Amino acid sequence: MPTDDFTDLAASYRQELLAHCYRMLGSVHDAEDLVQETLLRGWRGYDRFDHRSSLRTWLYRIATNACLTALASTHRRVLPSGLGTAAEDGGTDLAQADKIAWLTPLPTPGRTAHAPDPSQVTVLRASTRLALVAAFQRLPARQRAMLLLVDVVGFRIAEAAEFLGISVDACRSLLQRARAALAADPPSEDDIRPDSEVDEEVLRRYLEAFEAADTRRLAELLRSGVTYEMPPIATWFRGRDAVCDHWTRRVFTKSRRALPLWANGCPAMAVYMEDADGAMRSHAIEVLETQDGHISRVVVFLRPELFPHFGVPDVLTGASA
Repeated sequence: MPTDDFTDLAASYRQELLAHCYRMLGSVHDAEDLVQETLLRGWRGYDRFDHRSSLRTWLYRIATNACLTALASTHRRVLPSGLGTAAEDGGTDLAQADKIAWLTPLPTPGRTAHAPDPSQVTVLRASTRLALVAAFQRLPARQRAMLLLVDVVGFRIAEAAEFLGISVDACRSLLQRARAALAADPPSEDDIRPDSEVDEEVLRRYLEAFEAADTRRLAELLRSGVTYEMPPIATWFRGRDAVCDHWTRRVFTKSRRALPLWANGCPAMAVYMEDADGAMRSHAIEVLETQDGHISRVVVFLRPELFPHFGVPDVLTGASA
């Protein structure tokens, strides 16, 4: 059946469509929903697909327009560092802001992941860095779409214009404005650099010291100007001393465990905290950004509902706990 052919052919594009929708929306949950919608629309309409373009191009057209429709009724997603100045005292009160639309992390392949095309993995990691995705969210939706389609995914301007049903000149204008806006307020170069071969070793050392509540060893891994964010907490910290003080005051008061992950092209971990009944329950997804073998940024997503997206359990049991 034609629809069976579509299912087999479309499966190879799922990961890159997910990354595209994530860069557009800033939410892994919303991105997964939009990819499902894209594939369902494609499956239903595959018998009308005229093959004048590739299946990949057709799916990107569906996905991009689905994202633009979704963005018409959603708020821009942000990180705490995009809202106010950092606190430099680890004892600063934590202000929670549940009504803000927060950016969420995206599971990505690890540095040693096997892939048919390693260059695709490299592009995926570089283009989903948290600071870069946060920068994309500052662009108006149609400018964002043009920038991503042309500068990230690699479509020709004429193809991108056709996706949105606009002229090539209008597309060029959107693209020019998007590039200018991004250049005027660029993400940190440290945040979008290619992965370092030492990231896995940094993650191993960080995880071991974190589970042992060893602030001395952790401090050795941090850059002096490290930033530390905890959405949905609006308060964020800057500086090694502030971060270590926060850990001592608030984090290392309970037993904890962690599982290594990769998110947004960076080493990451799923953090579990001991509950009142003694169980190790899901607590946060923690993403580490590194520079020269040291951690320059920690983003702790205090969202246990993210755990299923990363394929890790909500509760650690048996030997794993």
